Amino acid sequence: MKEEDAVPYQELYRIADRILEEGEDDPEALAGSLDDLDPAVREELLSSDLLNAYQVFFYYFREDPGDLERDRLILNPASALATGVMITEIEFYEVIFSVDSGEPVISVHAGEQVVANFWGKDAYRNALQFLDDAL
Repeated sequence: MKEEDAVPYQELYRIADRILEEGEDDPEALAGSLDDLDPAVREELLSSDLLNAYQVFFYYFREDPGDLERDRLILNPASALATGVMITEIEFYEVIFSVDSGEPVISVHAGEQVVANFWGKDAYRNALQFLDDAL
């Protein structure tokens, strides 16, 4: 989205405040509210500091990754997903969640090397299956 097409921050804040009031403690309700937004507004919210990385994770995957993983994601703003947020470590692998061009990406890293990338709504499950098969 071009900067001149961007939703003014005050409007984005107002929208985020409304949907968070309705669904902050209910990830399903929040995801439904995000579904109902104009796609351009939703894209801005999903990459902003107004949501956290867990809320974005749940929006894309519609599942809870587990207590520790949820806590890690909650501590990061959605804007951090532009570069990636570590979800979990399994053996010597790290599972990283990012968003690229509006698409969720789960990357499996072994040290500095990216071993596999998974895109789309099944990316998280596919990455876990990949690791299950590798180990």
